[in-house]
Amino acid sequence: MIDKLKLDSIDWAILGQLQRDASQTVQAIGDQVGLSSNPCWRRIKRMEDAGVIAKRVALLDPHAVGLATTVFVAIRINRHDSGWLETFAAAINALDEVIECHRMAGDIDYMLKLRVRDIADYDRIYQRLIGRVAGLSDVTASFSMEEMKFTTALPRPD
Repeated sequence: MIDKLKLDSIDWAILGQLQRDASQTVQAIGDQVGLSSNPCWRRIKRMEDAGVIAKRVALLDPHAVGLATTVFVAIRINRHDSGWLETFAAAINALDEVIECHRMAGDIDYMLKLRVRDIADYDRIYQRLIGRVAGLSDVTASFSMEEMKFTTALPRPD
């Protein structure tokens, strides 16, 4: 989508402002990037229509809502057919605690990122996952001890 829409430095400045705080008014964003409200709004609308801005959301503090534990789960599988993948995708999508799922290259087939209350909460989710999906040959969990960096802001490619 980005190849079809050329982004200039003002577009990137707008995107930076939105990634920092999407609740800002168009006027406030325009003031920060040197545009009046109408041209700023038109640029935001153009980027939304082109799919550059996928959505605007509120980011919650996981500690404040009782989900202080981050778990990374590496999964190896022994089946690689489309039927299995559909079952796996449905099982992952049914688990709200799975906030990311990636199909990987290399020794690991899938990597999950979960936000849970504690280790016992993770174990409950693990039991649900293995109960729903056959063909998991290895499931390894790693618990984050400290989140040293977190951002949802994408960098500007050079």
